[in-house]
Amino acid sequence: MSYLHIVHDTIYRYENPVRFGPHRLVLRPREGHDLRVEEMNLKISQDHDLEWSRDVFGNSIATAFFQGESDVLHIKNTLILDQRSAFPRRTERPEQRPQYPLRFSPLEEDVANAYRNPIFHEDSEGVAAWLREEINVADFPEAEMLAALVNQKVKKAIGYRRREEKGVQSPAETLAMGSGSCRDLATLLLECCRALGFPARFASGYLDCTTSEAGHASTHAWAEVYLPEVGWIGFDPTMGTQTSSRHVVTGVSNHPRGVMPITGVFYGEASLYQGMEVSVVTRRAEQPGFPVG
Repeated sequence: MSYLHIVHDTIYRYENPVRFGPHRLVLRPREGHDLRVEEMNLKISQDHDLEWSRDVFGNSIATAFFQGESDVLHIKNTLILDQRSAFPRRTERPEQRPQYPLRFSPLEEDVANAYRNPIFHEDSEGVAAWLREEINVADFPEAEMLAALVNQKVKKAIGYRRREEKGVQSPAETLAMGSGSCRDLATLLLECCRALGFPARFASGYLDCTTSEAGHASTHAWAEVYLPEVGWIGFDPTMGTQTSSRHVVTGVSNHPRGVMPITGVFYGEASLYQGMEVSVVTRRAEQPGFPVG
């Protein structure tokens, strides 16, 4: 493998100087056996104090407390990630093929159940009906195969559309419109998997791809499913595939709101807000000192 360099640039603009409330930043990748943060350089234009913590999901959270006023808030995060270890893949051992419906040990069951509860309760019946039309679950006794098929069905049914609006569409809206952002597709997949009894969580981060290499990307989102004796497996409904070393997770949550890259408020009339500019640039190199951007 290699080193992955990421520059995530976010600029908020206002008509007049405004005062900022605390901002919650979910920008540090989750480290593990396949990824290590070699270097992280977080620059924020406005004077601030920065406090780090871990949330209930184990994400690294930075909270910025600002002083003074400004008509621009510029947050630039530069990362060097060591990905020289291979992305984890399982061997073909029979005991690693959980059957559907899933069964959990007493040690895991309570936690797993917390990730099986739907977010959009009012859409649960509609999501289940759509799944019944698309899939006969009796044909898929292996749980991972079923989850992969659901991911492919979402990819086939929903066209990708970049949205600038805040929040996510409900599953019913996404199914009715037949299109959505990566966050909308991830939310639909999340609710589909939960409707089938899979523990599932929302994942946010970066995708190293041709768009990000050209400097025209933003952050990305997908879903992860938990299988007993196997662990969390990522599925990207925008691509219709399982996740790979090109997916870098910065945060996971039982709800899409829990891992928004940057959330915060400013004090003043809403009309003062003039917009936001976001770009994500990725580069791969054999050495960690390779320049980015």
